[in-house]
Amino acid sequence: MKKIYYLSTCDTCRKILKEVAPGPEVLLQDIKTEPMQPEQVDEMARMAGSYDAIFSRKAVKYRELGLARQTLSESDIRRYILEEYTFLRRPVMICGDQIFVGNAEDTVRAAAIAFHAG
Repeated sequence: MKKIYYLSTCDTCRKILKEVAPGPEVLLQDIKTEPMQPEQVDEMARMAGSYDAIFSRKAVKYRELGLARQTLSESDIRRYILEEYTFLRRPVMICGDQIFVGNAEDTVRAAAIAFHAG
């Protein structure tokens, strides 16, 4: 499976999509207009190693809710991601058995290579 979870209103996500240049076989899911399902979030977390690995601490709501002052369990993090799409660290790019999370330059470069490797 080749799939990218992104936010169409995010300039960074749009820039990364241009850079990765996914082909027509890649499924794109705008998480704002097509909410993530629990099994999708569970699969991302399984591939990434934890829910924490796909959780964004840069989200405005993270500060608004005072989450930095709390100790969040994996189940808390899962719940927050499912309740509010902004808590997903974006984009999440899945290419076969590989997952690429976030917008770090090395991550995006590796995703682009993987998506065009075959």
